[in-house]
Amino acid sequence: MTYDMTYLSRIRINPLREKSRLLLASPHAMHGAVMYGIPDAPTGQRILWRLDADDPRRPMLFVLTATRPDWSHLIEQAGWPDADGEHAAIRDYAPLLAQIAVGREFAFRLTANPVQNTSTPVKPTSTQLQRTAETKRRSFRIGHRTAEQQLGWFLSHTERWGFEVPPARSDPPASGLQPDNGEQATTPREVRIIARARRSFRKKNTGGKPVVLHTATFEGRLRITDAATFTERLLSGIGPAKSYGCGLLTLAPLPGLRQER
Repeated sequence: MTYDMTYLSRIRINPLREKSRLLLASPHAMHGAVMYGIPDAPTGQRILWRLDADDPRRPMLFVLTATRPDWSHLIEQAGWPDADGEHAAIRDYAPLLAQIAVGREFAFRLTANPVQNTSTPVKPTSTQLQRTAETKRRSFRIGHRTAEQQLGWFLSHTERWGFEVPPARSDPPASGLQPDNGEQATTPREVRIIARARRSFRKKNTGGKPVVLHTATFEGRLRITDAATFTERLLSGIGPAKSYGCGLLTLAPLPGLRQER
């Protein structure tokens, strides 16, 4: 099987730079900076990105593109342009895609925007009430806010994304991280939420209300069940809010997997 050229980039961000503080605070600003790294105004390709801030002193920006990018502007404005080391690693994605097969297992990380569509919000906002009265809108997209809801959303969607999360091989998850979606709640899975955030920002030059996102970063182990579907999700992203740093699923080899098999 062959694939179009795809690249995964990892860019080091210096959180002390003035431009960095703007980018770290606003997914809308970061989206703009990412798009400037792609030549020829790519209107026909999906750009996925994720900001990992496990170490707040060394945030890492990951970007998946269909064409080879140039991150010189990010390095100059928000990185360490005069320091040693690899400022922006750009890797061909084809070798990883070639490993995708049913039954293969990987460690994974995903920042997503877990949501539900409902026509009866528990606590409708004034805007939702107004929209209902004016347009008779049948449903609203509402973000899941609790860890239980977010984990339940993730586990209930993995089948349609082409993978499953195997049962946990360790102790049950800590209290508050067990999904609240019926049968799945009785079977701990190899996944945990390592970060949760509420992001609020305004789009540039718009007078509307701020965009509010509830995000969760999932990390764990997955097993591929549908290679074609899984590959499509890797390349096009998972869930909504992809322009704002959600949806990029990244993979890594499982430590010690060869010895266990």
